[in-house]
Amino acid sequence: MSRIGRKPVAIPGGVTVTVTGQTVSVKGSKGELTYAFLPEVTVKVEPFDSAQGKGSQVIVERKGDSDASRARHGLTRQLIENMVRGVSEGYKKTLEVIGVGYKVQVQGKKLILNLGFSHPVEFPIPEGIAIAQDEKNKNLLTIQGIDRQLVGQVAANIRSFRLPEPYKGKGIRYSTETVRRKPGKAAVGKGAAAA
Repeated sequence: MSRIGRKPVAIPGGVTVTVTGQTVSVKGSKGELTYAFLPEVTVKVEPFDSAQGKGSQVIVERKGDSDASRARHGLTRQLIENMVRGVSEGYKKTLEVIGVGYKVQVQGKKLILNLGFSHPVEFPIPEGIAIAQDEKNKNLLTIQGIDRQLVGQVAANIRSFRLPEPYKGKGIRYSTETVRRKPGKAAVGKGAAAA
């Protein structure tokens, strides 16, 4: 048994999970997400009693013992847990833009980035994603949404426009990221150059 797959997913208050055929739908205060799970696993919603009271949980079971069903057992359970957390709490990534003259600006459904190129980079903000600038530090971006995969992909796409470089540390980085710095070329004296 998969250690992750056999753990039940607790459904918090205000979140409803419905399973119809091969599709699971999760609805909460922040929105709704659906996922079409693969036929190697079964998903069901069951009530349970605990010391804290009554509630419901999602149980993911695999149909067989093949490699495909074993591989998808933990995956399906984790994706459902991400959906439950997304519609109740949401996900957030923070990006930092570092560099002289580097600027970012949110204009409607577009993110305009000035990153030292001859032209500004325009990034269309996808549906279901909110990008906000920090009030004090305008080069700090917060990307929020209910879909964990989409939030991570949007942050990675924005970061890819100007990856952080190791000499001056310029570029776009995650706020939790540390960039290993390299020393630049040492200045060579005239006597050393002639020798």
